[in-house]
Amino acid sequence: MPKIDIYAVDGKKLKSMELKEEVFGIKPNEAVVHSVLVNYLANQRQGTQSTKTRSEVRGGGKKPWRQKGTGRARQGSIRAPQWIKGGIALGPKPRSYKYRVNKKEKQLAIKSLLSAKVLENSLIVVDKFDFKEIKTKQVADALNNLKVEGKTLIMVPEKNEIIQRSARNIENVRTISISTINVFDLLKYKNLVLTVETVKKLEEVYA
Repeated sequence: MPKIDIYAVDGKKLKSMELKEEVFGIKPNEAVVHSVLVNYLANQRQGTQSTKTRSEVRGGGKKPWRQKGTGRARQGSIRAPQWIKGGIALGPKPRSYKYRVNKKEKQLAIKSLLSAKVLENSLIVVDKFDFKEIKTKQVADALNNLKVEGKTLIMVPEKNEIIQRSARNIENVRTISISTINVFDLLKYKNLVLTVETVKKLEEVYA
């Protein structure tokens, strides 16, 4: 069972805690992580690209010239795809790229990435963020005290306006709640900062 130290926001070590092996101590499954990441990115696509077919382009109602006798190729409309300003043949139309993956796959991908953070020593557990006002400096100071460098993801148990708004102006720092956890953010951000309450809720949900 993996163990991790718990720190206060001033950087002082308070105690250690054991993490549930089925959430933070499994062997990361890269294939499942890749599959779930591709699904996440596909679901983010808007699919709004569109082109006009020959029936949608303005003009071209009259046959440009008679069928026979001119020596030129027969043409039915100046809005056919081979004409300049003509319609587009087989062009993109608005569509949805969304598809679903198995719920157990999603959970395995999340657990794989949480376990990878433990293996890479990129998981930092804080006792709590007990901030009373929206202030960027207090979050920045906390991260400096914890010696967190590089891209950092802060995960809180539930939506917390004070922390989210305090951290949003810090470069390479993002705040999410457990309800919005996703493989993209866990892969993008090197460090993961959790509160003790967040760890317990993750273990409740994914154990």
